[in-house]
Amino acid sequence: MKYKLLCITSTVLFLFAGCSESTMDDVNKELNDPLDVSVKNILPSVILQSAFETTGTDIAWYASVYVEHSTGTYNQLYNADRRIGQNAATLLTNNWNSLYEVLNSLKIILDKTSASGPESDFYSARGVAQVLTAYNLAVLTDGWGSVPYSEAFLGLKNMKPKFDKQSFLYVKIQELLDSAIVNLAKNSRAIDAISDYIYKGNVLLWTKAAWSLKARYYMRLTNVDPQAAQKALDCVANGFADNSESLIFNSYEATSVGENPWFQFLNDRFYLSVSKTLYDLMDATADPRIAYYFDVVDTSADYSGKYAYVPAESGNAEQSINGIYSISLITEYGQTAPTPMMTYHELKFIEAEAKRRLGIATFDSSLMQAIAANFSFHGVTESPSDFYNQSVKPLLTGTLEGDLNVIITQKYIAFYEHEAIEAYNDYRRTGIPKLNNRINSMAGYGFVNRFPYGVSETTANIENTPKIDVYKDKVWWAGGTE
Repeated sequence: MKYKLLCITSTVLFLFAGCSESTMDDVNKELNDPLDVSVKNILPSVILQSAFETTGTDIAWYASVYVEHSTGTYNQLYNADRRIGQNAATLLTNNWNSLYEVLNSLKIILDKTSASGPESDFYSARGVAQVLTAYNLAVLTDGWGSVPYSEAFLGLKNMKPKFDKQSFLYVKIQELLDSAIVNLAKNSRAIDAISDYIYKGNVLLWTKAAWSLKARYYMRLTNVDPQAAQKALDCVANGFADNSESLIFNSYEATSVGENPWFQFLNDRFYLSVSKTLYDLMDATADPRIAYYFDVVDTSADYSGKYAYVPAESGNAEQSINGIYSISLITEYGQTAPTPMMTYHELKFIEAEAKRRLGIATFDSSLMQAIAANFSFHGVTESPSDFYNQSVKPLLTGTLEGDLNVIITQKYIAFYEHEAIEAYNDYRRTGIPKLNNRINSMAGYGFVNRFPYGVSETTANIENTPKIDVYKDKVWWAGGTE
């Protein structure tokens, strides 16, 4: 026994004696959590986060209920439908945190690709990071209004950053996109196709995405900038040319860890049902997309197969997960369905609206093209021109108010359901279409105009956090104050 211990001790001493200090330093490194990561290895993460976390989860689900694409019929989203707890700091605090996480990662890319950074020649990656920064920052400020940005991402140097006004942030968003367009045009080492889940390293398509987003964010400002429509229209020609160029994440897998988040949410929780507001708008024009958007429910008492569409009335629906209401076919069969961050049909709707605001007669042609693009996006085989000529065109009134109502209503329908965030933004900007949740007009409640600030700000940065009521206080571009 003593011999064995002596041998072991001698061996250990020999091993340690043979280890230099540098060798021990290498042994103590955490190889799975490196302190420095190259840009090409950060890029896939920020693209995935932007699509999955920013675009595809809670923000979109709550927006869908607020704007009556969907009716919340169970648990948290039933509460959203009934306006219970929507001022709570915990409501979307995870999304608040994840937005700052992805923006921080994007800042690391921007720092690394700056003139003094270690990858200063990687202009293409810098351009993509600027596009994604503009996108995530817009989702952040559109949802919450004034937010920390200019003093954010400093870590321990500033634990209580100031909140920048939305008007300032919208200038920064356009500056980021302008810089992205410049950088994407420079000679640069290429982005690996495997690092780019969206465009596989195609900088020309990222440039078109930047121009398309510029049009979106200019059009957002129609209430505060008299030149917004013209500025948006000026960008459209440089944007997407067809559906194939849309800014869409289409890399989900048919696995429990790799599937579309809407599909995952439906299978895990079953909290959303088809809204009667949306269904009635489509039914009134015999919209063929109904059969592609919504499933049918067996309405017979004995389950004998009498199927019909059963939408849920916002503000009045029963709390149920028993399948008494229709649900989305897009999600029900969408395990690998793409996440649209901006689509070609959105760009064409922007073009139609901009033209109509500017008195350009061809707005109706752009509206027809937008609807046709949306039919194609959803795989609708019926004729979009027949639908437009028979059901949409007759609704145009020749007045600005009436025609905008038709354009934005068709855009609202086209956005179901994975583009709910933009439908929510459009409603707050235009008040179109008419929503029907009875609680919107109840004292002490109302339409949810914005999101409550997250717990991290209301506890650790309370001095700088604006005091807001989500039912009363609108964001700046929607007619609120800063």
